Amino acid sequence: MDLYDAGIAALLGAVEGITEFLPISSTGHLILLDDLLGFQGPPGHVFEVVIQLGAILGVCWVYRERLLQLATHPLMPRNRHMLLLLVLGFLPAAVIGFLAHGFIKTVLFNPWVVSIALIVGGVAIIVIERLVTGDRFKEIDAVPGSVGLKVGFCQALAMIPGVSRSGATIMGARVLGLSRSAAAEFSFLLAIPTMFAATGYDLYKNAAQIDGNGMALVLIGFICALVTAVLTVRWLIGFVSSHTFSGFGWYRIALGSLMIVLLSFGWG
Repeated sequence: MDLYDAGIAALLGAVEGITEFLPISSTGHLILLDDLLGFQGPPGHVFEVVIQLGAILGVCWVYRERLLQLATHPLMPRNRHMLLLLVLGFLPAAVIGFLAHGFIKTVLFNPWVVSIALIVGGVAIIVIERLVTGDRFKEIDAVPGSVGLKVGFCQALAMIPGVSRSGATIMGARVLGLSRSAAAEFSFLLAIPTMFAATGYDLYKNAAQIDGNGMALVLIGFICALVTAVLTVRWLIGFVSSHTFSGFGWYRIALGSLMIVLLSFGWG
């Protein structure tokens, strides 16, 4: 391992931790950066899977008290309702992801799909923020199960690289009546079972590729993803109390447009 590879591993880990919970697509950023930097990590998708695990553990740390309550007192009315919402929100992505995993990984994971999805998603964020003006649900505890299931179907759209899991769930929740803070919190909590399942499945599919080669790079990426995920989630919780998501929409449009220009001139 040389310093350049270590630096790239740290950069990619930090990008994963920052972008996983912002509505700008972590998968899209990693695909584009991998192409741009020519990073060669361990065989298979081991590096990407493990840094995603770091990001998951980061959000678990931020919500550790709520998760401990859910684990130790699952039958309390408030906790039982939260668990129901998480199960209903998780199911659509779990079923669709299991059935379409091969197609998604082999066909959709390319810079052109990411670039177009970034732009379309950016336009959607701006439009939704302008059209949605009222909040029916200020707190997650007030969200009915049917709405949780619908947010789950929105989350399934994020299987298209560049759409953004957090973007799809937050904007879907906003359309369905959740306040910005409630939408963001539900997106963070829903990420935990969804990402654990996706990471576990990817680890299972790539088990034969896991060995000691490149594990130092993986560890660097993992630590950077965990730390930046904690910082990003805490920052966004405060940000949404007084700001809209429109800025993220404009960022997506700018990045997607830049990528299309570069691809048109032969990059990637």
